[in-house]
Amino acid sequence: MSTLLVRNATLLATFDDRRREISRGGLFIRDGFIEQVGPSAELPDTADEILDLSDHLLLPGLINTHHHFYQTLTRAVPAAQDANLFNWLKTLYPIWARLQPDDIYISTLTALAEMSLSGCTTSSDHLYLFPNGSKLDDQIRAGRDFGMRLHAARGSMSLGESEGGLPPDSVVEDEAYILKDSQRLIEQYHNAEPGAMTQIVLAPCSPFSVTGDLMRQSAALARQYGVHLHTHLAETEDEEQFCLELFGYRPVAYMESVDWVGEDVWFAHSVHVNSEEIELYARTGCGVAHCPGSNMRLASGIAPILEMLTKGVKVGIGVDGSASNDSSNLAEEVRMAMLLSRVGAGVAGASLSGEAAPPLMTARQALEIATRGGAQVLGRTDIGSLEVGKCADFFAVDLNRLDYAGAAVHDPLAAFVFCSPVRADYTVVGGKFVVKEGQPVNLDLPVHIEKHNQAARRLVDA
Repeated sequence: MSTLLVRNATLLATFDDRRREISRGGLFIRDGFIEQVGPSAELPDTADEILDLSDHLLLPGLINTHHHFYQTLTRAVPAAQDANLFNWLKTLYPIWARLQPDDIYISTLTALAEMSLSGCTTSSDHLYLFPNGSKLDDQIRAGRDFGMRLHAARGSMSLGESEGGLPPDSVVEDEAYILKDSQRLIEQYHNAEPGAMTQIVLAPCSPFSVTGDLMRQSAALARQYGVHLHTHLAETEDEEQFCLELFGYRPVAYMESVDWVGEDVWFAHSVHVNSEEIELYARTGCGVAHCPGSNMRLASGIAPILEMLTKGVKVGIGVDGSASNDSSNLAEEVRMAMLLSRVGAGVAGASLSGEAAPPLMTARQALEIATRGGAQVLGRTDIGSLEVGKCADFFAVDLNRLDYAGAAVHDPLAAFVFCSPVRADYTVVGGKFVVKEGQPVNLDLPVHIEKHNQAARRLVDA
């Protein structure tokens, strides 16, 4: 049994049910779980390891609910810089078809390191193409080597261009094999116990890249094993038109028709949804991964997140693919979620005359989406807040920095969201450091960056 005492944080924001914010707060951790939380004066004096967080803000680990790790290798590719989603995909599919197993491993480490430095402790990833012998196992191995909690989503594409889908036939898989491999991965890796480091998700890529049969069979398999389901949905107006023409349904109604609604389902994006569809999400328990950076980058639109929250929809935040965001910085995504929501509120209220101004997303709401909200979306009850019995997943940032000058005096918690995103000084997963004094613990960054850049050059220049 190992213990860790964290003490003297200028402010500890628990995000527990009472939303307690504790001055001079701290945690006492035993064997990866929180045993005590409160003012430092009320905690034990000794432990196997002590972390003094004087002049630091202490927060629950951020939870990333949607990503594509492999895309760190194709950031800012010139031909895809100014394209909308469908054209962006068509530009990059041939490049991604060259991915090798080592590329999956290397890109995963890159994304995890970048996220950990932004305070992220748990990430879902949606890997939906497996060229040249690549497997989800390559990603899981990297996650374990780095030390971050991973919800590894076994994605898939089976509907190629020759059958009316968007992806080229060269990157689609046989549906029988997809289902067989999905079952293998669940049986080999999925852990449903509290504190689990690895969980498997079944995640056919999108309505325009898989068949309805695969959607239905994936849902049945996931429910047989008790794992979650994930896919892209209602990201763009192009997708809406595609679904109407091919299936005769809007995207959300199509999901209903293939048994893809329920507490065990979450959708990435949901930008183009109406009030009735939002009410369906709330009624059936579907979650949403909000990806503001990617939605802006690809000009997809502004998701109605405040309406979703008001109606009781589970909402988390995702950085999305590093080639549609060009970053894996979850702290930055929290800030953008708040700001983009405010732009949306302003647009909605622009024509109002003499009426009350529309509500604006607050800094604390944005952080709650990225912590408690992310845990709810992923179906986890052991993460998302700092309270007794939960996993010791947290991060801390030094408040004595130029970025926070003035702001930290007024409201250190809001400073983290309103001011420029900063690197975490400490990130801890299950009581173990993955970032210490601003550096990843389990990765030699200069050596790794060179490996990553070599892989990126080979992939794009081939």
